[in-house]
Amino acid sequence: MNTESTTQPVVEARQLDLTFQTNDGPVHALKDVNLEISKGEFVSFIGPSGCGKTTFLRCIAALETPTGGNLTVNGMTPDQARRNRAYGYVFQAAGLYPWRTIAKNVKLPLEIMGYSKADQDERVDRVLELVDLKGFGGKFPWQLSGGMQQRASIARALAFDADILLMDEPFGALDEIVRDHLNEQLLALWARTKKTIGFVTHSIPEAVYLSTKIVVMSPRPGRITDVIESPLPKERPLDIRDTQEFIDVAHRVREGLRAGHGDEV
Repeated sequence: MNTESTTQPVVEARQLDLTFQTNDGPVHALKDVNLEISKGEFVSFIGPSGCGKTTFLRCIAALETPTGGNLTVNGMTPDQARRNRAYGYVFQAAGLYPWRTIAKNVKLPLEIMGYSKADQDERVDRVLELVDLKGFGGKFPWQLSGGMQQRASIARALAFDADILLMDEPFGALDEIVRDHLNEQLLALWARTKKTIGFVTHSIPEAVYLSTKIVVMSPRPGRITDVIESPLPKERPLDIRDTQEFIDVAHRVREGLRAGHGDEV
């Protein structure tokens, strides 16, 4: 599946390194990461625990600072992009405040950014409809299932209409049936909004099903061992996972993960 690219990549990493200083000595989290993400792509990052998937996503979001190399978001530094509201971030846990209704949770970044009340209400209504939570704005988080809470978290990240959506294992804690359903809904949301999505996952089937590009990473220090451009069509029913094309891509991801472990020893 090809997407339209622009001259300037949305995200561009060149020889990116990140070393954390800890009490036990330095930890080399990322090493020589080179990657381009074009406008409208759905890019999944997959690798073993501790390989730097989330760290790289956090670098894009200016939540971590690389110690070497170069990283740009929309042609500027990640910190400048953050100040320009370039992205929304969805964490592993929904992170909803239990004392605020769903609508008020979604509204929180808009309040902080100083949007007018009318604009806040219009945006909340629109994004709740986008994630199929219309009519649930007055509920509290504890009244919703885990999957619905995570959709509310996605709505919150979409509320200020950033072009980039960064998602750190948002469905990792959900059961397989709910996860499958949310994968379908996320693809439909991506098709409607045309966002550029960076998505961290441990699941090979999830990465292959969702992505236009799959970035396979090695154990620490995190390096990219393979970048797979998906040959799958844009329309992807769940049963596409039974096709030979899907199985072949999943096999290549698995081989990339094994190769990364092989480099480690």
